Amino acid sequence: MKKHIVCFGDSNTHGYQAVTGGRFNENERWTCLLNQALGNDYLILEEGLSGRTTSFPDPIHEGLSGLDYIYPCLMSHEPVDLLILMLGTNDTKERFGASAACIALGLKLLVAKAIATTDCWRHQKPNILIVTPKNIDKEYEQTEVGATMGRGCAEKSQGLAEEYQKIAQLMGCHYFDANQVVTENNHVDYMHLTAEGHRQLADALAKLVPGLLA
Repeated sequence: MKKHIVCFGDSNTHGYQAVTGGRFNENERWTCLLNQALGNDYLILEEGLSGRTTSFPDPIHEGLSGLDYIYPCLMSHEPVDLLILMLGTNDTKERFGASAACIALGLKLLVAKAIATTDCWRHQKPNILIVTPKNIDKEYEQTEVGATMGRGCAEKSQGLAEEYQKIAQLMGCHYFDANQVVTENNHVDYMHLTAEGHRQLADALAKLVPGLLA
């Protein structure tokens, strides 16, 4: 049986293409590129949703709290060998009023619920990789999306790596910082990955993931 890897994230996991407003195709998204690199012994299950948060219900759009959806998501894909979580960009929105430390606490709740979903894990052994998303660039404030994101998002996103690493250690999760390999965001909204960014992330995870499933 193939090893099942659930990639649970937001628009940068869904593959939002900021230049066109569409979606990167199956030869461009990091999830698909990761599957290609890992080969036929692995099944990547794409669970990216634009606007998704770790745990905050959005007052403008329904169904975006990762905490509310992680249980049915994991159970629908069981048995799960690895859960990759890459969230936090949307949590920085001004309307949530959350600091980097509070966003990390939201991630902790999400991780705890995933771990507690014992029936989804192969051999009931939780296996989670937390990925800190690429930082939002300060220039986002001057773009159209800046009006709805609000102020302070770039600064909060820059604090996520340190906070997420603490949560990973506390909760017994693997950890990776996308900022170590993704060189830049697009120059339209300064918060979504470019095609090259998807490639860079996929290449890095393709080297990391097999060791997490040994």
